This record gives sequence, structure tokens and C-alpha cells, in this order.
Amino acid sequence: MKTSIYYYTGTGNSLWAARRLGGELKDARLAGMRRAAPENDDAEAIGLVFPVHMWGLPRRVIDFVGHLPAGRRYFALAVNAGQVAGTLTQLKKIMKARGLVLSAGFGIVMPSNYIPWGGAASQEKQALRFANSAKKIKDMAGALGRGETGPVEKGPLWQNLLLSGLCYPLLYRKIPKMDREFWVDAKCNGCAICTAVCPSGNIIIEGKKPVWQGHCEQCLACIQWCPAQAIQYGKKTPGYARYHQPEITLADMRA
Repeated sequence: MKTSIYYYTGTGNSLWAARRLGGELKDARLAGMRRAAPENDDAEAIGLVFPVHMWGLPRRVIDFVGHLPAGRRYFALAVNAGQVAGTLTQLKKIMKARGLVLSAGFGIVMPSNYIPWGGAASQEKQALRFANSAKKIKDMAGALGRGETGPVEKGPLWQNLLLSGLCYPLLYRKIPKMDREFWVDAKCNGCAICTAVCPSGNIIIEGKKPVWQGHCEQCLACIQWCPAQAIQYGKKTPGYARYHQPEITLADMRA
């Protein structure tokens, strides 16, 4: 079956997952949501791989769903740091409103990249999450290959109601302006890597320093990929270790 997998990624977790899944499905084509035009896709099956942002769908994914073609078999993989909550249920509802059916939805737990809440986990913990996720992706590919369908994965009831049902709608409106908390220290050399990796084109360089434009997606690509670790968020990140998926390169992010 001809399959297309579209991914949205900030620090590489979802790209890594998309590559793993594509490798397991054999005949799969990968494309980033940042530049893709899914309206013209002739694949029989289409997969969406994306991170969970604030216990729900990133704005980029919601916009992307609005361009998906009808008459395809759809599946999704939600990459999260331990709380998929009601994200896949939200996706299923949005797709249903467009006449699309999400036939399968899975979640995998990867190392957290949300540095405002803490730095990178130890190498041992990261390796364990990579191994567990790789196994689950293999199992997911097997289920998809067998044509299995079923309820999408979700968190416990309290997560679905409190985090996805209450917190997400409140935070979603505020996310674009959350870039007010970014700042750069004296290590910044104006390399502009942050502008290249930002999936929303939210950063420009002025006076050899990055300036955020108020339409952030909170993917944290800018702070995590800065080679000088010069980009900070709030007061605590100068002391936090950075994280991006170790098998994903800067060239991959720029593609």
C-alpha cells in the first residue's frame, strides 16, 4: 500500500519517529508539514506524526488537517513526554468534522524537550525511551499492515478532562505570544540557526541577534538547537542541559 507520512517536528523527536515508522512500513514516503501540499497526495494511506503541545494538537497540525484529501486511510502517532491525554481524540473530532476518518491513533513517550520545565534527562533515561518507542513503532506498523482499526489511544480520564479539556483551550490562545519569554545572552554570535529551524518562521535577525515575532508554536527548536546555548527562556534555562534527538541532524531540520 502506498503510504505518505507527514511529520511536524521542533527538536527531532517526531522526525525520528516518522523515519522509524516509514522504515517499518517499507513503501512509505516522508514529508514535513512545514512545506508539504497534501491536497495533491495520491497515497492510499496517510499518516500524521507530531508532538503533543500543552496536552493537545499544535496549531500547525490543526491547519494541516484542513488541507488533507478525502478518501484515504488515516492514522496518527502523537509523540509526548508522558501525557498524550486527549490529543488524539481531539484530532479524531477535527478530522470527523471534515468528513475524514482517523482509523488508528497511537502515542509514544520520548524524552521531554520542554526546557522551561527542566533540562535534558540523563543519557540512560533517553536511551530507554528511544528503545521503548522503537518497539512500539514496530508494533504499530504491524497493526497498520494488518489493517487493524480501533479506538485512538488516550490518557486517563483526569488528563483528558483537566489537561486537554480545560488547560489546553486556555493555553492555546496564549501560545503565539509566549515567545516574549525568550532572550539571548552574550554568547549569541548571530549565526541565524534559530531562524532556519523555526517551523513557523517566527524569528528574524536584527542587529545580529534573533527577534521573535509573536507567532510562536512553543516547539522550542530555537533554544534546543542553538549551538552556543545562547538562547534562554525565562530565568532558569541558563542552568539547564539542552536536548534534541541525537540521531537527527541540523541538516535534517533545515531540509
